[in-house]
Amino acid sequence: METDREAWLKLTVEEPIDPDLPICDPHHHLWDRPNNRYLLEELLGDTGGGHRIVQTVFVECRSMYKKDGPQEMQPVGETEFVQCIADQVAGGQYGGTAVAGGIVSFADLTLGAAVAPVLEAHIAASKNRFRGIRHISTWDASPDIISSRHPPRGLLLDSKFREGFACLQKYDLSFDAWLYHPQLMELADLARAFPDISIVVNHIGGLLGTGPYDRKSEEVFNDWKRGIAALAACPNVVVKLGGLGMPLSGFGWQEQTAPPASTELAEALAPYYSWCIEQFGVDRCMFESNFPVDKISYSYTVIWNAFKRIAEDFSPQERAALFHDTAAKVYRLPTR
Repeated sequence: METDREAWLKLTVEEPIDPDLPICDPHHHLWDRPNNRYLLEELLGDTGGGHRIVQTVFVECRSMYKKDGPQEMQPVGETEFVQCIADQVAGGQYGGTAVAGGIVSFADLTLGAAVAPVLEAHIAASKNRFRGIRHISTWDASPDIISSRHPPRGLLLDSKFREGFACLQKYDLSFDAWLYHPQLMELADLARAFPDISIVVNHIGGLLGTGPYDRKSEEVFNDWKRGIAALAACPNVVVKLGGLGMPLSGFGWQEQTAPPASTELAEALAPYYSWCIEQFGVDRCMFESNFPVDKISYSYTVIWNAFKRIAEDFSPQERAALFHDTAAKVYRLPTR
């Protein structure tokens, strides 16, 4: 049965721009929650909209944890679950998209050195696809900015967290960072302290535009730009260009009568993505869908059209980096 949101998304339909351009979508989720299912069928329904999605990266979302055993080991259930889906797709009967070619899961890095067995369990659960850890650090002083994980203030600076973070290097694992823009300097400090660990900034660093940040777009933009510049000075940091469809960014697309077209999205997103590309370079930037989270604001086909509009003046090599090659390099996926 079609939901109201699905019907709303159909009010803005576009044909894919440059449909032959290979894309690696480096950030999507899979879950089965009450009245909220996004599994292989739903993902393929989105990726099958006409863009050439050749491979994807799954990023943790607290899905299918183990129900028993030590608490710190329960997130390994998510890796096992996604590995099964990836193996299923690898059989070839679901088309040409290598779903979850890379897997990023959760391990509690505040365990310190004791997180090592958890990392080893993730690797054992997915010897060919497991690539890294995401430990969310989204915190803000305002009660109007709510994080579902409720991490403590200053997590990235915590000594026990850093002890666990250091373990990633031993296992050649990357770290996906999801935080809010006022915390970017903390992430830069972490990146400088561990220059040999690859850090992937999710959703261009968590731009906030609601609560105390509402109607302060210029101030927020300038603060965010400083944080992005600090991160770009760290060679071990790359950034995902996406995630601004989340309501916390304050654009309000989810409240419109009809979803925005790719032209409207490209105009609104270009200043942010252009700054990231200017600071990091195309070899350290990758477009991401953040689906189904961003699906609240626009369809899969439309947002990738917006990305292509933003990058339309780039060279073929630069477009290849932004849409596929940077993600493949960072997550150690097959090259084209």
